[in-house]
Amino acid sequence: MANHKSSEKRIRQTATKRAHNRLYHKTTRNAIKALRNTTEKSAAEALLPKVTAMLDKLAKTNIIHKNKAANLKSAAQLHVNAL
Repeated sequence: MANHKSSEKRIRQTATKRAHNRLYHKTTRNAIKALRNTTEKSAAEALLPKVTAMLDKLAKTNIIHKNKAANLKSAAQLHVNAL
């Protein structure tokens, strides 16, 4: 266990940030999955900007790598274009 006040605080902060990051990462993954499972082009086109914005926010805050965000956005755009 932690021996210093600052390390105890750091543990609390890390747990809070981890819970926050996991929530937003999981929410984005579910949105990507919903987009991939969409077969209607109009619904997919409506969902694409929201998914793109979510990925950009995750990359900006270093929850995911910027290249992974770019690859996921590219794959989502290809899927929508193929519909």
